[in-house]
Amino acid sequence: MHIAIHPDFQKYKAELTSFIDSFDDAGILFVEGKRNKIKLFQCDDKVLSIKSFKVPNSINKIAYKFFRKSKARRSFEYANRLLELGIGTPQPIAFVEKCTVLGLGRSFYACEHLDVDLTFRELVEIPNYPDYDTILSQFVAFCFQLHENGVEFLDHSPGNTLIKKVAEGKYAFFLVDLNRMNFLSEMSFEKRIKNLSHLTPRKDMIAQMSLEYSKLYTSHSEAIIFQTLWSCTEKFQKKFHQKIRLKKKLKFWK
Repeated sequence: MHIAIHPDFQKYKAELTSFIDSFDDAGILFVEGKRNKIKLFQCDDKVLSIKSFKVPNSINKIAYKFFRKSKARRSFEYANRLLELGIGTPQPIAFVEKCTVLGLGRSFYACEHLDVDLTFRELVEIPNYPDYDTILSQFVAFCFQLHENGVEFLDHSPGNTLIKKVAEGKYAFFLVDLNRMNFLSEMSFEKRIKNLSHLTPRKDMIAQMSLEYSKLYTSHSEAIIFQTLWSCTEKFQKKFHQKIRLKKKLKFWK
């Protein structure tokens, strides 16, 4: 078992090892997805969130052991990189890889658990959410900060930004599910727009987001940003729903 721990949390090595060894039988289940599982563990005065990644297929077992970084390791490294750039994400603590002669087996990513108020998904699903306009405006500014720092967050979906109210009219944003990310020297207009196009199918939100983004990204007009973003959003939504329909057809017997 290979374990890498953030320098500030080396004193928790014994506890972290214990949590990983007992992951299936201990901890509080927080998220149970089709591929991954997240559990919470108490460690002194902190609550740790530990994500267990699905064991990769036989080809990826070899790839992740010898040629590519595991999802757990990427999550840990990308989280540290985001914090260096001043971009919010839960404090990374450690990653663990369990390998055999056949390749990578189970892997885990541990970070501090954040007690937040909502995710971006709530804004999409609840148009009259309290302080909606303020949160959306500040979220767009957060996205602009990502883009200005060359961060291409490939899983920029509604559930992957946590939002916490830190003062009256002031919100902090934290990225999660970090293993698919590029760090670029500069992000083109096309990449910026594509990065925003997976967040909401609502045209009214796209219009409001375009307005807010145009205040910060002045090289393109609000109209151009809206037209481009709405076109990308429609294409993404069409492809997304086609994929869902295809999965249902392929799994009709279930």
